[in-house]
Amino acid sequence: MTTETMPLTTATHHSPDKQRGSLKTKRDEIDPAERLPKPNWIRVKAASPSGRFREIKDIVRANHLVTVCEEASCPNIGECWSKGTATFMIMGDKCTRRYRFCNVSTGRPNPLDLNEPERLAQTIALMKLKYVVITSVDRDDLRDGGAGHFVECIRHIRALTPNTYIEILTPDFGGRLDAALEILGTAPPDVLNHNIETVPRLYKEARPGADFQNTLNLLQRLHRARWCAAHTMRISRRMRQGCFDVCSAQKQKPGGRSLLGRCRAGR
Repeated sequence: MTTETMPLTTATHHSPDKQRGSLKTKRDEIDPAERLPKPNWIRVKAASPSGRFREIKDIVRANHLVTVCEEASCPNIGECWSKGTATFMIMGDKCTRRYRFCNVSTGRPNPLDLNEPERLAQTIALMKLKYVVITSVDRDDLRDGGAGHFVECIRHIRALTPNTYIEILTPDFGGRLDAALEILGTAPPDVLNHNIETVPRLYKEARPGADFQNTLNLLQRLHRARWCAAHTMRISRRMRQGCFDVCSAQKQKPGGRSLLGRCRAGR
């Protein structure tokens, strides 16, 4: 399956360079605030010397893959990688949107790496993962929002490790939802996850380029698609003010035990 690329037209996508942190928000009118010290109970665990952190890092580097663990500066990377797991981020390391809550870089993305699905599948096999989570940057430059690339990844993984459960954490696909859902339906994952991130009144500020109603429509359409054996919708409160996630598409594991996609920050 091929994914066409179209030129970016919005003003937020003018720079080919990666923008992160203050560079992402320098055009926004944000009053400087005093940096407060973190509470004592917020402590990041260092990577365990007896764990698999170095092994996972070497595998990711050797296969030229990107993880949301690194790109989003996740504080739990030491704990997760030491246990031999990681959340992969496909379609590059530059997002076409400037989300303030997310530390993933913004910029003009590179063309899709057509060999990435194969390398991802090989990495998952090497890591012997029974359950894998795949997310992506927003790719508003692609006519299908990147749905075709998700499908290629799913197909390569199932061809190499058919017993691995696959969860994808998708973007909202912009105004290309119909095309994206049709494509995803050709190779649906076991769990399909999408985050709302915040309440309607904060959307323009926190998620420029996204629309709250479009996100709800996406979740509703996913729930109606009935791709998986069973579907559920879960709302969980977030640590941020007024934020919540909705996860859709629960896969029933043989024997009655269910695997529900955990809510994750970043999309």
